[in-house]
Amino acid sequence: MTTNNPKAVIVIFGATGDLANRKLYPSIYRLYRNGKLSDNFAVIGVARRPWTNDVFRDKVKESIDNFDDPHIDKDEFASHFHYNPFDIQDLEHYQELETLIKELDGKHETEGNRLFYFSMAPNFFGTLAANLKSEGLTTTEGWTRLVIEKPFGHDYQSAKELNDQIREAFTEDQIYRIDHYLGKEMVQNIEVIRFANALFEPLWNNQYISNIQITSSEILGVEERGRYYDSAGSLKDMVQNHILQMLALIAMDPPIKLTPEEIRSEKVKVLRALRDLDEKEVDDYFVRGQYDKGNVNGEELPAYRKGNGVDPESNTDTFVAGKLMIDNFRWAGVPFYIRTGKRMKRKSTEIVVEFKDLPMNLYYDKEHETKSNLLVIHVQPHEGITLHVNAKKGDYNASSTPITLSYDNNSEDKMNTPEAYEILLHDCMRGDSTNFTHWDEVALSWKYVDVIANAWSQKKADFPNYTSGSNGPEEADLLLNKDGFEWWDVTPE
Repeated sequence: MTTNNPKAVIVIFGATGDLANRKLYPSIYRLYRNGKLSDNFAVIGVARRPWTNDVFRDKVKESIDNFDDPHIDKDEFASHFHYNPFDIQDLEHYQELETLIKELDGKHETEGNRLFYFSMAPNFFGTLAANLKSEGLTTTEGWTRLVIEKPFGHDYQSAKELNDQIREAFTEDQIYRIDHYLGKEMVQNIEVIRFANALFEPLWNNQYISNIQITSSEILGVEERGRYYDSAGSLKDMVQNHILQMLALIAMDPPIKLTPEEIRSEKVKVLRALRDLDEKEVDDYFVRGQYDKGNVNGEELPAYRKGNGVDPESNTDTFVAGKLMIDNFRWAGVPFYIRTGKRMKRKSTEIVVEFKDLPMNLYYDKEHETKSNLLVIHVQPHEGITLHVNAKKGDYNASSTPITLSYDNNSEDKMNTPEAYEILLHDCMRGDSTNFTHWDEVALSWKYVDVIANAWSQKKADFPNYTSGSNGPEEADLLLNKDGFEWWDVTPE
């Protein structure tokens, strides 16, 4: 692992795209501003557009326009950025890029360290990786690493083919598959909450926990992503990666030590322990939905099928709820409920751990019924932790009332709180792969999701089946009700 102030030439393919402008350039700036990136760095923007260095640098400065730091000269920062017009199919362009990398490596003394970032459509990944290797760009005296964005395939077979292509040019320990959820502060807090508190870890099993719920809901619809989204859906866009990653962190056993290899090993064990589903069983464990039109805050919003680039008879899910069982000693019998969807009542990502009721509650009465103890991890947009417990009601009766013990991360100074991409870029340059997804995790996730996707593809759904601005289809509530549970709505107002 390298130092906290890494040196590198960062090559961003897809440098004129939305992700680079919204996330990557501001993240590099914040690292630079916060002293996590030394002056020994250069960024090469690679894309088809015939931009000049000056045009590129102006775009970079626009992307950091909302940062007002008198100690940072934005022109000096932008001088580290260079543009390289590029055709992926033209091998001469790779040679020109190699010459530029070597020139900047000498100028900024980056010791031969190279970070390639593929911020583009995955169908180019294989060709690009192969050409980088064949033209010698992956051979250097320093380290070479590759960051790739999702979607990583659209099923297990396509993911494996893509992985095999990339592995021809890069080894597994050089590949950093980015999942921005793993860079979020409260997701990274899951391990700390569990493994640094004697209050929780002894109770983190099927003897004391009745169920765990993971919700990731959005107010927005598919907006301009209709064409992409209609080929993916909520199952592949959210469950296969973000949701299953959070589930693995919540359910994993304590690692022997806090190394990427040991943490990954425990996460993989969880994914291996997921109860296999037969396609005939899918409807017993999973619910799919697609949003209809609806009135939200006085605005009439269109149905999903009216979206730009969406098939008018689309069978694509914009909502998924599911019950997952982990068949191991720790979690046998405990249901993990997940739900994720678009155009729902509120924007929220949270994890709710519901503890079992006491065998006999001395303070139970019909008028003042006690509630279950809950531990809630609020991931976004609210960040924090709440513990729901029962305490004496402030009156003359010996009865209890629910109260919450709360830590609100939103009240902290957010100007100095690292963003997800900032954390992950820094981790990658330091050589820390803890918060990136290993191929074993990708493979197991796809194998689990493929069964559900195949079952759904063979049967036309009765869509649309939930109104925009609601909590999803009624079947999602019934999924829990038949087990004696209900969805907890604990998002702070």
